[in-house]
This record gives sequence, C-alpha cells and structure tokens, in this order.
Amino acid sequence: MANIRSSEKDIRRTQARTARNQTVKSRIRTLRKKVLAAVESGDAAAAASSLNEFASAADKAAKTKVLHKNTSSRLKGRLALKVGALTKKA
Repeated sequence: MANIRSSEKDIRRTQARTARNQTVKSRIRTLRKKVLAAVESGDAAAAASSLNEFASAADKAAKTKVLHKNTSSRLKGRLALKVGALTKKA
C-alpha cells in the first residue's frame, strides 16, 4: 500500500479510470455481438443499424483512448465487410 498521499490519490484515480474503461469495453463487446447476431440471422436492416451503433461507440472509445484508433478502425472494417456482404446477397 502506498504511504504517500499523492500515491494514494493516484491509486484511487486509476481504479476509477479502470472501472470506467471496463464499462466502455464491455459495451463495445456487447454491440459487436449484436452486429454479428444480426449478420448470422440474415437481417440486413438490423445489421446495418447495429453496425452504425457499434461504429459510433467504437469511435468514442478511440477518441477517449480506451481503444487504440487502429483497433477501432479494424473492428469497424471487419464488421462492415460482413454487413456489406449480407446486403449484396439480399
């Protein structure tokens, strides 16, 4: 345990940030699963809507540096390919 007041404050700050970042990451994972489920079911409209919601959340996470910008871009790109292939079929 820290003995210095500033170190104690750093620990509290880190715990708060970790909790906040974990919430954002969990939401990203949930939205990603939602897009994949819509793609699996073959519902192009739901997949496109879910992709839009996921992309927005991923961009916000990258902006606040919860996710790296390239990670966000990669995830969005891979899902966009799947949704795009689904809309070409339909």
